[in-house]
Amino acid sequence: MDTNATDLWDRVFGTQPAPSHWTVIVTGLVALLAVLPRPVWRLTRNAVTIAHEGGHALVALVSGRRLDGIRLHSDTSGLTVSRGRPTGLGMILTAAAGYTAPSLLGLAGAALLAAGHSTALLWGAAGLLAAMLVMIRNAYGVLTVLLAGAAFVLVSWKAGSEVQGMFAYGVVWFLLLGGVRPVFELQHKRRYRGAGDSDADQLARLTRTPATLWLLLFHVVTLASLAAGGRWLLGV
Repeated sequence: MDTNATDLWDRVFGTQPAPSHWTVIVTGLVALLAVLPRPVWRLTRNAVTIAHEGGHALVALVSGRRLDGIRLHSDTSGLTVSRGRPTGLGMILTAAAGYTAPSLLGLAGAALLAAGHSTALLWGAAGLLAAMLVMIRNAYGVLTVLLAGAAFVLVSWKAGSEVQGMFAYGVVWFLLLGGVRPVFELQHKRRYRGAGDSDADQLARLTRTPATLWLLLFHVVTLASLAAGGRWLLGV
């Protein structure tokens, strides 16, 4: 392995110093401000939709289904289409992956940051977005994923370790916090307006169990991920 390759390997897979405790707290507060105000959330929710649909797509592939494509829309909705058996474990896991994916990605990211691998996290995220880009089937989706991927590549390639750390912590906090809100939104929508085609309702039909049970599962996963991931990020 030549010197340049060795340097690149060490840069990506080596460890980086954690930012200060106050920096971690500030990045968490910034992420919270990107999730709570409704006008801001209308924009930032696009990032959660990318993770949501990416979760559907990844689990569909892992479970042996054929992925036809992903669409991301300007109203922050999305659609992932896969082929395979319309019932069975693979379909159940694929349907269940969407609302849990942002939080589980955030939890995995928190584990990487706790181990000092902020650069590896950024490169890994860029790689996942590049793989997802191949399956996007509409212009808005392509633009959204390209912009997100460009941000990760730019920061991981050009920024110093301190900026990389701040960016990585902000992203992970956002996934952990942003993964919680859509489940409450789904609960509200089902209660007052109905959402017969929601993931929870599809799971109810697939498993012949109440949709409320799946909503509860989504709440447990997202809130538990926030609690565990938050502890890792804060080092407590």
